[in-house]
Amino acid sequence: MAWKPQVIAFYLPQFHPFKENEEWWGRGFTEWTNVGKATPLFRGHYQPRVPADLGYYDLRIPEVRNRQAELAKEAGVSAFCYWHYWFGNGKQLMEMPLQEVVRLGEPQFPFCLGWANHSWERKNWNADVSRVSKEMLIEQSYTGDEDIKNHFYTMLPAFKDERYYKVDSKLLFLFYAVADIPDVDRFMSIWQSLAKENGLPGFYFVSHVKMKSLIDEPAYNKTDAKNLSLLMEPWNNQDGFKAKVKRFVNNHFLRRPLFTMNYAKAMNMYDSELFEREDVFPTIVPNWDHSPRLGSGATILYNSTPELFKEHAKMVFQRIKNKPENRQIVFLRSWNEWAEGNYMEPDLKFGKGYIEALRSAIEECR
Repeated sequence: MAWKPQVIAFYLPQFHPFKENEEWWGRGFTEWTNVGKATPLFRGHYQPRVPADLGYYDLRIPEVRNRQAELAKEAGVSAFCYWHYWFGNGKQLMEMPLQEVVRLGEPQFPFCLGWANHSWERKNWNADVSRVSKEMLIEQSYTGDEDIKNHFYTMLPAFKDERYYKVDSKLLFLFYAVADIPDVDRFMSIWQSLAKENGLPGFYFVSHVKMKSLIDEPAYNKTDAKNLSLLMEPWNNQDGFKAKVKRFVNNHFLRRPLFTMNYAKAMNMYDSELFEREDVFPTIVPNWDHSPRLGSGATILYNSTPELFKEHAKMVFQRIKNKPENRQIVFLRSWNEWAEGNYMEPDLKFGKGYIEALRSAIEECR
């Protein structure tokens, strides 16, 4: 029987200058600054990564956002999940691209929000340094009911937008770190009440889960569903003897950063029987390499190809094919995390390869 997975792609709205970035890192800084200065750390390491069709774009430009949506449609992506930053007391960052999407009514492409509720710490954004500074830049705070209400009303224009992605006719809203919210039940209750008061259908809350062992922890079971991401699975449980030997070989003989893995091996770790549960939405991962941010302290997948990504996507899609149609949802991490080597957009090496691979994997589900 034909079926079609719904693929929701995480979207980073960082690629434009804003005041705080310039204060911290210098005038004109965006993620492209890190992407452009990246260098290879070992033989065959794919760096730097150079964007093709869209170039080093600026998200203040409507034509860029429209072209991103066109490419996402071509890939078979169902919606963007914009990372949304609300630090408490009304403080936002990187809100401009979404505000413009809502104000202009374009692109005509579904979207939802993922609240990236975590503090920002200063990092040594230097590819030659692996040490990470813990100096706090902005601390995530939770200041009570008034802030919860202010948060809702600030985002209300987006929630009222006809393009907002829905599950069971409700607005999908994802928590990045649900366990960090002091009283998430209170938060969700207030938002559900405010939704009703403002003529909205209510929320379908999803919690982002980073490890299989956390999937049934109480904090994550308070939401309607869970997005399970196994991105860091290859580097979990790295305290054993074999892991220590591997790190030693990487560092002293292969001259690689400590935490590297071949994508062909890692993608098998990105599959799980847990994905078959109706309350679990899996994650597919085209690649990962955040050495542009952390240098030799980064975790790196290498030798990813569109062909391998297609195989990985099909593997995960098979896990969800017997679910009800409204639960055949997969998150894609990510659409445009260029400084993490975690993107679908065309580059000079693969062109539209990853876009074509995802479209092909989806089409083969039919």
